[in-house]
Amino acid sequence: MNLFKNLYQYRELLKTNIQKEIRGKYKGSFLGVLWSFLNPLLMVLVYAIVFPYILRNTEEHYLIFLIVAIIPWNFFTTVLTQGTNCVWINGGIIKKVYFPREILPISVVSAGLINFFISFVIVILFILFSGIGFSLHIFLIPIIAIIQSILSLGLLFILSAIDVYARDVEYLIGFFLNLLFYATPILYNATMFPEKIRWVLYLNPLAHLIDAYRSVLYYHTMPQLGSFIYLICLAFLLLVVGFYIFRKLEKGFAEEV
Repeated sequence: MNLFKNLYQYRELLKTNIQKEIRGKYKGSFLGVLWSFLNPLLMVLVYAIVFPYILRNTEEHYLIFLIVAIIPWNFFTTVLTQGTNCVWINGGIIKKVYFPREILPISVVSAGLINFFISFVIVILFILFSGIGFSLHIFLIPIIAIIQSILSLGLLFILSAIDVYARDVEYLIGFFLNLLFYATPILYNATMFPEKIRWVLYLNPLAHLIDAYRSVLYYHTMPQLGSFIYLICLAFLLLVVGFYIFRKLEKGFAEEV
């Protein structure tokens, strides 16, 4: 309850930080916020040209199959890569002024969520022009995005706190995300794997997350109930554990940054 009380009390600071995160990302860029559209679009086009030949994918609308997965993936990676050092880079402020430190990772995730919904315009346009169309299940997208935000925030609480004490975390995260990209069914369908070993792939929570987006946007079905419940439980568990670790480690932030 103290978390919500602090967030309400420092809501203006939270709002300012979110705005700073959004503006700072494209500061000095000529195209500015348009990069929210261009980055994922360029990624999708490259993968759509190359990977159908490598993987011999049989998906009928492979471009749509890709884009409904890459936009959420970009949301996840942007939050982790930009947020891991969010406490460290604000060290000067932390030493001078008191404010709830959890505002820093929350601001990064909130800005990422806003950018995700901006980027989502690309998904809408591609689906419309592809002829696939939408179903009523699209109303689940905000719920799935919020679950992803909670999952990302839990991880970011842990990573940003540890990064203050071990700066290597900031550099290892990029390598880890590159591995995770290929371990997540983004470029391929999970059904390519034999059923006996497919469960290994689904130990990765992002596999469940991508499946949820694809179910709603590509297959026009509800996400699998068991998979969705697993995702929700894991997201909230990570949030609680992450917040606990963050609170334990924040006592030494002022001395370490």
